[in-house]
Formats: sequence, C-alpha cells, structure tokens
Amino acid sequence: MKDPEFNRDFQPTYGIAVPVAQNVQRITVNNPSAFTFHGTNSYIVGDTSVAIIDPGPEDDMHFQALMAALEGREVTHIFVSHTHRDHSPLATRLKQATGALTVAEGPHRAARPLHEGERNPFAESSDTGFVPDVILGDGKSLSGDGWTLTALHTPGHTANHSAFALDDSGIVFSADHVMAWATTIVAPPDGSMSDYMASLSKLLHRDDRLFLPGHGGGVNDPPAFMRGLRTHRRMREKAVLARIKAGDRTIPDMVKIIYRSTDPRLHGAAALSVLAHIEDLIEKGEVQTDGPPSLGGLYFPA
Repeated sequence: MKDPEFNRDFQPTYGIAVPVAQNVQRITVNNPSAFTFHGTNSYIVGDTSVAIIDPGPEDDMHFQALMAALEGREVTHIFVSHTHRDHSPLATRLKQATGALTVAEGPHRAARPLHEGERNPFAESSDTGFVPDVILGDGKSLSGDGWTLTALHTPGHTANHSAFALDDSGIVFSADHVMAWATTIVAPPDGSMSDYMASLSKLLHRDDRLFLPGHGGGVNDPPAFMRGLRTHRRMREKAVLARIKAGDRTIPDMVKIIYRSTDPRLHGAAALSVLAHIEDLIEKGEVQTDGPPSLGGLYFPA
C-alpha cells in the first residue's frame, strides 16, 4: 500500500464559472491560504434550475461572480458541506437573493465536549450562526430539475461534515473530507480521527469515478486515492505511537520529528492532528495520560 499521490496542479480562475462535468460548474473564491490552497470551491449543479454546493465565505466579489453565473436560472437549494467560515457564511446572502432553501446535516457542533480549561482553536473559524432550512440525514436525497443529490454523512473534519453524491453520475462533492492537494485537517474538539477513518472506509465501499473537493482539483480515482489516505493516516498513527514508546512525552516534541519536512506554518495544525491520533490511541488502549488528552498533556505507552 502506498501513500496518496497528491496533485497540486490547479489553476484557479477566480470569478469565472468553469465547467467540470456535465451540468456542473465550479467557481473558486479568491481566499488562498495554507489551509484553503488556492481558495474555496463553490459548485453550481443543474441547468436551468440549479443547486449551489458550498457558497463560500462572506466575500462580495464571489457573491457577484455567483450571481452573474446564475443569471436567468432558478436556484432552489443551497447545500452546505460543513460550517467552517470558508464554506458556509455566504449561504445567508444567497438565500436572501434567490429564495433558495439551505440544506446541511445540521448546525455546527464539536465532535466532543470541551474539556475543563480547554480552548477550541477553531472557534473563530466556525460558523455557529448557520442553521439549515432542511436537515438532510445520511443517505437522504433532494432532487431538482435533472439532478438528485444524496447526503453522505462523513464526520471527521467536523462533526457535521457531509459529502454529496450526484446520483447516476459517479460524482461526489467531497468538500474537505477528501482533497487531491493535501490531507484533511482533523483537529479536536471539532474533529475526530476515529470518525474520519470510519468515514474514509464508508466512502471506500462506494464505486465513484470522480470526487470534486472543496479546495483544489478533482480526484480522478477515488478508491485508490482513499486507500492511500488511509495508509497515510495509519502510518502517522504508528509514528505517533513510536515516538511515545521512544520517550517523547509532549506533542511539540513529536511534531518536531514527525513533521520536520512540513511547512512550519502548518505545525499548529500538525499538533492538533497528533492530538487527534492520540485521542484515538487512548480509546484503543495503546496510550495513557493523566486527565483528559490535551495539547499540553504528557503521554505514556499503555
């Protein structure tokens, strides 16, 4: 089994609707960062009557680009994969402009409660004010003129993360669960590594031909790519456990070794990923700590 072969070859065309499949267009927000790659992808699905997937952040230029692309077309639904501020906030403005219903798994929530004294590092990145008009459960579908989207609940990145399958096409809008350019951030308390791995396995039981993610270009062989992602995560887990067995007691010490070749700007996210792995290892009985696991905790082999 091999690590995934990441593909960073993606040229955004900000403000322009780009066809990426039959009756599917992508518009990328000009919000590049170490976490969003070249920006957040919004998708328009359908022909004369359409749905929008992940409207994006509250960004006036992106709103104007979407409205221009939608001119002359009815918008019936606005699907939101999860409630991070680079994906969901523009839903409110689009709803007001189009009258469309907002659709999601549910409002924002963490994968687990905060421990006493713990601060949520992604609190400011979370759109806690978003409440969907329609709560779409796992495996449930909504249809429009020539399209049907089915929710695939895929917690891990966030507790309320959903991908959306475009029925009878082999296409899944994978949002931040699976991306071609990089691994997904799984950061407690919002994220859960055990949930993420279960969600990967869930999608591996499908036979899709194309994933269209929330950032970057498409994944053209989803099963092979996800097997690589699963291998990568398992190797990270082994590396974390090996560092603890070797005597590392703190997460910063582990990050220095495990992520020594990673962009230092991402070391904060890497530390949270290590914490996610440690929480999973504690659940499995392979690691122990005094008190709740935290970024500042001390860890020992079980």
